[in-house]
Amino acid sequence: MVTSVPSTNGHSSNGAAPAPAEQPGLQVYSLAGRVALITGGGTGIGLEIARCMVAAGATVVITGRRESVLQASAADLGAGAHYLVNDVSDLSGSDALIEQVEADFGPLDILVNNAGINMKKPALEVTDEDFSRIIHTNLNAVFALTRAAGKRMVARRSGTIIMISSMAAYYGIDRVVAYAASKSAVEGMVKVLASEFSAQGVRVNAIAPGFIETEMSRTAMNSDPDRRDRAMRRTPMGKFGKPSDIGHAAVFLASEGARYVTGVSLPVDGGNSIGF
Repeated sequence: MVTSVPSTNGHSSNGAAPAPAEQPGLQVYSLAGRVALITGGGTGIGLEIARCMVAAGATVVITGRRESVLQASAADLGAGAHYLVNDVSDLSGSDALIEQVEADFGPLDILVNNAGINMKKPALEVTDEDFSRIIHTNLNAVFALTRAAGKRMVARRSGTIIMISSMAAYYGIDRVVAYAASKSAVEGMVKVLASEFSAQGVRVNAIAPGFIETEMSRTAMNSDPDRRDRAMRRTPMGKFGKPSDIGHAAVFLASEGARYVTGVSLPVDGGNSIGF
């Protein structure tokens, strides 16, 4: 569908009524008929990504470890939302998860790798076990699930994969060495996978959230006022983002509106990454 808009003066230069200007319809951002899988979709940013994708018309499957949370979230999201209990850190279940999604809901069009964990601790106090646990969940598990979904998407020559990155991949934030390492690696993975998959019709991108208001982030910021104040000082927009800001960005990257966008990491951060 196209819409027409009048010229500013209502006439063309020769006095005739101008031809209506064509604008792309909002349907280019529709996800109707698409199937999306969102890991860690029961709470926080993952839940808002799910909410935005349901609103855009997608059939959305959210996953996580806690069935009671997933069940409540899926009910809140309404028609079009479903859940499957899954622990992304169990790599042996990655292929089975994709198989179940496709058996129950149809070919997977959109994968959002949102699930992840963090740990705030001075680098010299981080144990090998601490570091490995973060890397395993935030990197190894992301690759395993992406590989499982990617095989099917590449074979169909259609699909889009979205990674959730972080400002921690952009600059040095103290006390998150393992988390920053994992997200920096995810950013590299996006570039490589986009290079390998894009010719087969599969786009791979990332979203790098800035400081977003979630229950977890509020608790963290309130316990560290100095970090909160520093975050605000270097954010040109002067405010924290909302989880729905990430959701809307994910809808864009998953939609036909971004059909020529691949291999990028989109900061959704109020300008924090370029703030001085």
